[in-house]
Amino acid sequence: MIVNLITTGGTIEKVYSEQTGSVQNLDNKIDRYLNRLRLSDSEMRVLPLMNKDSLEMTDNDRAVILNTARDLLPDNAKIVITHGTDTMVETGLYLQRALSGLKAPIILTGAMTPLGFEGSDGLQNLTESLFAARLLDPGIYVVIHNQVFPVDRVRKDHKLARFVWIEQVK
Repeated sequence: MIVNLITTGGTIEKVYSEQTGSVQNLDNKIDRYLNRLRLSDSEMRVLPLMNKDSLEMTDNDRAVILNTARDLLPDNAKIVITHGTDTMVETGLYLQRALSGLKAPIILTGAMTPLGFEGSDGLQNLTESLFAARLLDPGIYVVIHNQVFPVDRVRKDHKLARFVWIEQVK
């Protein structure tokens, strides 16, 4: 099975900077975590696009993600996009408005705590997304914290620090 893993930054890829004393998007580190997983029957294609906090993401950035996904669609491979959780749904809806006739799922995932930090949910969410890519019908989804949400049925609840179901907007 071929999975195209598009990385865009977000908390899942943040690292601690000793110089500034803050957590920042500095470099792509997904490969290190993929190497820890047993993915013997999967071909993983990692495509690092950017390394941004999603609150800094613009529609130009979303267009880059869209164009990359669109270029990958002809091979019908699964697509997983790592993304910051604050605007993940916005990017998913942007993709949904622009893409039709999908033949494979596109999954957005991220983390509330960076990969490698104690208590990180990043590896769990990444692993669940790769598994969900095998099972889901074509469409655009958010996969996080042991849940699968169609992108138009989810929002991030900042107070609860998790994603929750919403009623479908007509």
